[in-house]
Amino acid sequence: MQANRRAVLGWIGMAGLSACGGLPGPIASFEQPAQTQFRPVPNPAFDDWVAAFRGRAAARGIPEATLAQAFRGAGFLPDVIDRDRNQTEFTRTLEDYLAIVANDERVQTGRAKYAQFRDTLAAIEARHGVEAHVVAAIWGVESRFGARRGDIPVISATATLAFDGRRGAFFEDQLMAALRILQKGDITPDRMTGSWAGAMGHTQFIPTSYQAYAQDFDGDGRRDIWSEDPSDALASTAAYLARSGWQSGRPWGLEVSLPAGFDTGLAGRGSDRAVAFWADRGLRLAGGGAVPDHGAASLLIPDGVPGPAFLVFRNFTAISRYNNAINYVIGVGHLSDRIRGGGPLQAGFGPDRYGLTLEDRKRLQAGLTAAGFDAGTPDGVLGTKTTAAIEAYQRAAGLAVTGEPSQALLSRLG
Repeated sequence: MQANRRAVLGWIGMAGLSACGGLPGPIASFEQPAQTQFRPVPNPAFDDWVAAFRGRAAARGIPEATLAQAFRGAGFLPDVIDRDRNQTEFTRTLEDYLAIVANDERVQTGRAKYAQFRDTLAAIEARHGVEAHVVAAIWGVESRFGARRGDIPVISATATLAFDGRRGAFFEDQLMAALRILQKGDITPDRMTGSWAGAMGHTQFIPTSYQAYAQDFDGDGRRDIWSEDPSDALASTAAYLARSGWQSGRPWGLEVSLPAGFDTGLAGRGSDRAVAFWADRGLRLAGGGAVPDHGAASLLIPDGVPGPAFLVFRNFTAISRYNNAINYVIGVGHLSDRIRGGGPLQAGFGPDRYGLTLEDRKRLQAGLTAAGFDAGTPDGVLGTKTTAAIEAYQRAAGLAVTGEPSQALLSRLG
């Protein structure tokens, strides 16, 4: 996957962590903790490893001045190891995913940011041929339009993970790339911050991705993806998508409706067929009308019938180079459509395995919070905070403590 990631847990963002493993997509838990500066702790074995690494880095052309600057104040971060070791896997539906990355608030923010940076995004589109609303959508999914860029020192984080050894070679490559970024003068160590796994900036590049694709769009001589000004980061994202085969003027995908009795065995990633093939089998645009021909397309039904279905084209694959998870690509694509002025999906998702709709789950969370059991933002996504609130309520009410929602629980909460 060259420099970009397909998958890793945690809010660690784009750029090449497929080698790390973990869940596809940028979000591990939809109730991720607030950013916090992890504190280094003394670790003699880590210090020995750093000393040996500095020798390897010097042999590969990293000057002593850069090494001294980079490791001044750097240290072992046990919280990074904890985060890497405890990547709780959540199986999230597309409905859950879109409820977070393409909810009304995110769409409104996206439209405001799109308007604010309209000229910059238009200039980036003119240079790289990637539509402005798509670049803006990746920005929104990866860092909430810059609000969650990460504040963990990248040198300490990547050195800690390289020392730990579980994916040592991968993270040593990231550490070496980070040093070369410092050597070039694009950033200083105190400003080189990111996620616990070293993903950086507005659109969350890991260091090797940065080396391969980062752009100095504003012409100040530095490729500054960390700045409050997102121009360099957004241009870097467009450059990445362009190199991944983006086709200007074509959609990532289109929501479609399926005829009764449709053979869902035809669906699936890699089921590319001509649009005429799908049309012959009764597929239509979800809002009505024939599906336009944008080249070979695969049919995806992520949550199964009767949930939303999509015909996806070459640009779906281009976005997947950024992150290979189907939900991620649809999330970016749908958010991009909404930023451009499109509406919600036409098809509904129906009740979940507990018999609750998204609106039911929102009411459940609001009811728990009103009863004194904080379930977090009532977004309808049932994560660890909601589970804890349900358990606390059940315990206080003398009910069996299952942590599971139900219609009965919703009725009790009024």
